[in-house]
Amino acid sequence: MYSPTTRLLTVLELLQSHNQMSGSELARRLGVDTRTVRRYIVMLQDMGIPVEAERGPQGGYQLRRGYRLPPLMFTDAEAIALSLGLLVIREFRFPVDAAAVEGALAKTERVMPKKLLDQARGLQEAITFNFLLPPVQPKSDFVPLLSLAVRQRQRVQLHYQSWHGHESQREFDPYGIVVNEGYWYVAGYCHLRSDMRTFRLDRIIALKPAEGSFELPEDFDPLEHVLSSLAMMPGTMPVEVLIQTSLDRARQAIPADLGTLEETEQGVLFRRAATQLEWIAHFLLTVDEPMIVQQPAELCDMMRKLAARALQMAGDGDD
Repeated sequence: MYSPTTRLLTVLELLQSHNQMSGSELARRLGVDTRTVRRYIVMLQDMGIPVEAERGPQGGYQLRRGYRLPPLMFTDAEAIALSLGLLVIREFRFPVDAAAVEGALAKTERVMPKKLLDQARGLQEAITFNFLLPPVQPKSDFVPLLSLAVRQRQRVQLHYQSWHGHESQREFDPYGIVVNEGYWYVAGYCHLRSDMRTFRLDRIIALKPAEGSFELPEDFDPLEHVLSSLAMMPGTMPVEVLIQTSLDRARQAIPADLGTLEETEQGVLFRRAATQLEWIAHFLLTVDEPMIVQQPAELCDMMRKLAARALQMAGDGDD
């Protein structure tokens, strides 16, 4: 667990690397409330560090222009977190240059003391990742280009190939990027179709900035949009499970990236699309809430088979 001193230094690091950050964003990154963030800001100001606060909807905290501190050394926990993060990026084959990952890992290890280096090397040698990767990955330069366009509200031009092989050119306002089951998606407004669309990044043939900017719609949720879009895509099965509990309890039991949750009179409706049902069946068995699988029928059959097998293993089933 981070100590107050570590969090204080982290606030300073974040302010040095960003022009401005809101109190809510600092609180989210540190895992504290905004009141605690204000206390850290006052502590930094008392130390003579010129942190300036700007009020209003677009306000936040920033270091006085031109003020810079000498580079801060990584703590042991930060160095291990960085090493593990780079290891995950490498093993999950994120769309970044492999040489850049190896170079960053080597540079990090080069400045570590021996004890810390042994821990970092231990992570690499001891951890084995077992997961299914999609057969294709997006080009390494597409993710940073789209991410910058999302941040700057910059329109882009896509050369895209659809799932049935049709190619098209279109202008697109990217609202957000989502990684779901190993695939990378971008959600936003397509000017060719004059409607919201979801595109898979590995099907983008070419990408470049275009003239024009856009405003992000209020309360737009990229994950919810992508999951809803996937539910209507060919080759997927719509999953609907009625969880007979409150919305708060359902949110605690179902990770946000697994699907959407909708409160109804009967309970909370969990929806998602899936190409494979086995892992969903096993996951539902771990949720300690009463529920009813509404569709698809294949998932209901799978749950019955799992139940029969469990009874047989417990000695309570039919011979």
